[in-house]
Parts: sequence; C-alpha cells; structure tokens
Amino acid sequence: PPRVAPVQVMVTPIRQDAEGVLAAAKGIEETLAAAGVRTAVDDSDKAPGWKFSEQEMRGIPLRIELGPKDLEAGSCVLVRRDTREKEVLPITELAARVPGLLEEIQADLFARAKAHLESHIWEAADYESFKKTVEEKPGFIRAPWCGDRACEDRIKEDTTATSRCIPFGEEMAEGATCVCCGKPAAKLVYWGKAY
Repeated sequence: PPRVAPVQVMVTPIRQDAEGVLAAAKGIEETLAAAGVRTAVDDSDKAPGWKFSEQEMRGIPLRIELGPKDLEAGSCVLVRRDTREKEVLPITELAARVPGLLEEIQADLFARAKAHLESHIWEAADYESFKKTVEEKPGFIRAPWCGDRACEDRIKEDTTATSRCIPFGEEMAEGATCVCCGKPAAKLVYWGKAY
C-alpha cells in the first residue's frame, strides 16, 4: 500500500540514452519529492520489461514511464500496480495528480482487503455447524465461548482451529451459549485454522 511503501513512485525512463530523457526523469523525481511523494528513478542498464517486472515484485504502487516520444509530447504514462490501468498525463500535471492517485490506490486496496476479510467470516450457532464450517470454508468463524480452557482445548483437538481474537465492542446475542459446551457464553471469539 502506498502509505507504507518505501518507494511510492518509480520513474522508468525508456531509452534513457536518448537526449533529455534521463534528465526529464530526474526532474519528475524532484517535482514529486517536493510534493511529498517518495520517488525514485530506475536508471539501471536493464531493459524496460525487466525494470517493470522488478518493480511489480517489489510492490511499487505507481510507475511512471517516460520515453523520447512522451517527452516530445510533454507527457508520461502512469501505471497503477493494483489494477494495471494506464493513464497518459502531461508532465506539468504530475504534482497535482500523483498524491491523489496514491490515496485512491490506498483506499481501493483497503476496500478490497476488507471485503475479502468480511466475505470469509462465518457464524456458528452450535458445535456441529462449527466443525462443518471449519472443514468446508476457509477463513474465520465468529462464535460465542464460555471462557473455559477445556472447551478451547476440545475445539483445537477436534478441528485444529484456535481462538484468534476477542473483538472489542462487538455485542453477543442476549442469552448466547458456548458453541462447544452450551453453557452461557462469556465472550465472542473469532476462531481460525492455521493453513
């Protein structure tokens, strides 16, 4: 995610030996750094495809491609790592566009991760449905627990699932009973299996 990425934007000159390309890439780096964006220039001797692949593997959120034809047109190409969408943008508009685009990437990644998490949380009302869910559905099971270590040990022995967290501020249904033993529940717990 852009907020934690050491390098948020990598400027990748295409045909950097062409007149003015590397200098323009360094100028973009300075402009974006002045706008508070952690930026670097990949001026290695590698081919552009190799550079792009390395940047993908390193998790750099945004790539800026700049070649002689782009420079001639006064523009560059922005490529998002998360969606692979490309956008042609005038070089003069980079400082205004890039910080907002990084926030958009951050928000999109968070929304996607949150939706994935929420779609992998299951409810279990009794022990049979708990065991079936552990076997058939990956993710977490939200279920009430009496707080007794014996129940936790039994769940671990029967299903290999363990308690993962006791959430703050989540309410249990009134009169909820332990998913394992049926006694009155003391806590709401998220259970999960190590894979």
